[in-house]
Amino acid sequence: MPPNHLFQDRKWRFMSSGHRKIRFGAFVRETSVKQNKVSYNEIVPEPKLDNHGNLIVPRPARIRLRPLDIYRLLQPYISVRFIEQLRAVLPLAVYLLLFQILILHQKVSIPESIIIGLFAVMIGLMLFMEGLKRGLMPFGEMIGKTLPAKAPLKLVLLIALLLGIGVTFAEPAIGALKAAGSIVMVENAPYLYTMLNNWSTALVLAVGSGVGLAAVLGTLRLLYGWSLKPLIYITLLPLIGLTAYLSSDPELSIILGLAWDCGAVTTGPVTVPLVLALGIGIASTAGKGKSPLAGFGIVTLASLFPIMAVILLGLFISTVTTPEEIIAAAQSAQSLMEAAGETPWLETSPWQESLSGIRAIVPLVAFLVIVLHYILKERLRNKGTIIYGIVLCVLGMIIFNLGLEYGLSRLGEQSGSLLPASFTTMPDIATSPYYNWGLGIIIVLLFAWFLGFGATLAEPALNALGITVQTLTNGAFEKSMLLYAVSIGVGCGIALGVAKIIFSLPLTWLIIPGYVLALVLTWLSSEEFVNVAWDSAGVTTGPITVPLVLAMGLGLGNAVEAVEGFGILALASIGPIVSVLSTGLWVQWKIKRHHQQRDKPITKTVEEAT
Repeated sequence: MPPNHLFQDRKWRFMSSGHRKIRFGAFVRETSVKQNKVSYNEIVPEPKLDNHGNLIVPRPARIRLRPLDIYRLLQPYISVRFIEQLRAVLPLAVYLLLFQILILHQKVSIPESIIIGLFAVMIGLMLFMEGLKRGLMPFGEMIGKTLPAKAPLKLVLLIALLLGIGVTFAEPAIGALKAAGSIVMVENAPYLYTMLNNWSTALVLAVGSGVGLAAVLGTLRLLYGWSLKPLIYITLLPLIGLTAYLSSDPELSIILGLAWDCGAVTTGPVTVPLVLALGIGIASTAGKGKSPLAGFGIVTLASLFPIMAVILLGLFISTVTTPEEIIAAAQSAQSLMEAAGETPWLETSPWQESLSGIRAIVPLVAFLVIVLHYILKERLRNKGTIIYGIVLCVLGMIIFNLGLEYGLSRLGEQSGSLLPASFTTMPDIATSPYYNWGLGIIIVLLFAWFLGFGATLAEPALNALGITVQTLTNGAFEKSMLLYAVSIGVGCGIALGVAKIIFSLPLTWLIIPGYVLALVLTWLSSEEFVNVAWDSAGVTTGPITVPLVLAMGLGLGNAVEAVEGFGILALASIGPIVSVLSTGLWVQWKIKRHHQQRDKPITKTVEEAT
């Protein structure tokens, strides 16, 4: 019998003998893996009965883990979250350090403190973001879904207002505003100094009130389907008018940079998710939260209302005190501190940072618990996980504040204070200026542009926004196009802000024309692009960028003897609005031209046929 026929005969006899076919991979697995069969009765204790004949349920022994086991369990979990923060902090830190060493030829001052501080910032943010996800966000989502069904609209809006105030105190970047108070000279800017020091709590409260009002108005917009355009006009036109009014007063005009910068501080990792969860939850309950644009608009309003609140606070302060009184009070306080010879322990590190971290989180949690327990009559689900998340939030905020004080703020201030050495003589640097005036200015402006461009391009929230926009526009506005439009806008804004400090330009010369241009582009643009463009400004200001840019601006301002160093964040916010709206108009024009070219042959054919 030929070999082939022999093989077929053996195959037929094998199949007919009752054996079944199996996959070769299953055959290899079964033959290569060693298995031991263990009876279930051997791994469980024998059943026992009590005196009444009832079965005693056995309690398993507590699992004991060695330190090595704990490390193996936590290492994959922690490394992923730490790397997220490392990607946000390390490129910016390396960029600043290399620029300082290679371009400005200056050694890093107190490098050990800065390195430890930056590491603390990463650890603090890692713990805070994990705690936010495990602890605070379940609160917001539960209240957002339950509150509209169990409370009248007026009470819902009141809670939205109070929530907006609470989340502002919990923003990591809000500590950068308080830290900025120690850099401002009272003789140069009395009202700015007192707002950042004596009135610092009132300042944060004013910013929070602005966020709360934005949450209320944004919620009403979702409920009634209002367009964002009229709300922008109604909010921005009075803002421009107040800005022009304050610019006529030499003392009050100095607070404008702080006021407009506060709009960038509010849209951080706490405010946006919690306020959006509440607003969209209310709209969904009313059956109006399913629109793809439902999440847009609240971030925009949460950026504009705090600016107005801070300007109004400045006007109020000017009615109750004078610059001379502020300077005298500051000098008196300084004299008393020097006479005492010792700072109160609560105002020293690390106690001050620890107290700030507790004050930021605990009142917000207490407010959420009161709403959940006494108003909604709901029980807290997964109590252990939520408490664990809240503890992580507090601990993360404390560590972040310490890292901000010793690492991020010092690095930003140091880099900003050394920038003028590239184009002007500085007393502390014997070899300055390193370059001629024109080349030095270009180097500084390019440094600022690449800082803004790179930090924005690496922002995780911007990638998420890009995916949403690409979906909304059916691919007409690609994700990459949005990323580059926003990054270029932020880069140009930061460069313009640095130029404002170097040349002592009034902020109103830049802010008012910029927002007038944004209003014109808003009027020309469709609703979709308006929503995306105005919200993109809030996405770019994270807990790393805000403190770093604030400290850099204030350090630069002190180095060039400017009155104040605020305004960079404000211009970094207007930049992406203008760039995204302009890009959106270009995309609309391309779509319109494509449709015209596509329809032209059809029209021509119809005309020939008739």
